[in-house]
Amino acid sequence: MNGSQWYVPTGIAEPDMRVCVCLSKTCVSGPEAIEWISKAFSDESALLKHELAYCLGQMQDRRAIPTLTAVLRDTQQEPMVRHEAGEALGAIGDFVVLDLLKEYSQDPVIEVAETCQLAVRRLEWLQSGGEKQLEDADKNPYCSVDPAPPAERKDVSELRSVLLDQSLPLFERYRAMFALRNLGTEEAVLALGDGLKCSSALFRHEIGYVLGQMQHPAAVPALRSVLELSGENPMVRHEAAEALGSIGKEECLDVLKRYRGDQERVVKESCEVALDMLEYENSDQFQYADGLVRLQG
Repeated sequence: MNGSQWYVPTGIAEPDMRVCVCLSKTCVSGPEAIEWISKAFSDESALLKHELAYCLGQMQDRRAIPTLTAVLRDTQQEPMVRHEAGEALGAIGDFVVLDLLKEYSQDPVIEVAETCQLAVRRLEWLQSGGEKQLEDADKNPYCSVDPAPPAERKDVSELRSVLLDQSLPLFERYRAMFALRNLGTEEAVLALGDGLKCSSALFRHEIGYVLGQMQHPAAVPALRSVLELSGENPMVRHEAAEALGSIGKEECLDVLKRYRGDQERVVKESCEVALDMLEYENSDQFQYADGLVRLQG
């Protein structure tokens, strides 16, 4: 596949198409994909750049480290983009970035600082052989590289207690979050929904992300409330919108249509992407991220 086929085109006006192209890259990784994804970080869309960083992290290819480092260091980038770059560096799992992440654990932007603190904890967990301890934990059914491993306990009430205890380290609360996600029950979904009221915007945003992964209709009321809250952090509202699109119920469609003209660009674009996802789920397409095929068609 030649370079022109890998380009994430900034000339495509529709954010759903461009994010779709980006997500296609996670299916086929490698140096050429990384090179072309990296070229799009000059784009004006924070949503697109956020997804670009996410894709690079999921590839777990250390050749993406220079690009992600530059994005994390660039204070002109939006907080949600820098956050995703920091998380992606942690996802790659190379200890060479440990000092960098420790440095940005003190960043004045709280979402960036908390992200880097989590990434440091993940790398330290890997260094200590943590992966070998996961045998008794629920396996991740979504195949995503997460910012923290799941907790080993499986009792929903215990996990909920840890999730909502804001005196605990964020890493431990994230572990409870991913353990609840892996359980996949309605009780677990409702416990996660309670986390949308916690003080950390980064934490609330991650709750929205995992609820989108679970695609459980019991999450709709909580996610809808977040999207409808105009004073909420745009990063959190964006994740709620995409989660609603992932769940795909009729009531999700209604609220997404209402907010597709939102004043916050990242929320507006997220609603557009979510509506596109709904369109795909109701069509004969079997994979959302087939943007390369659509572009070539």
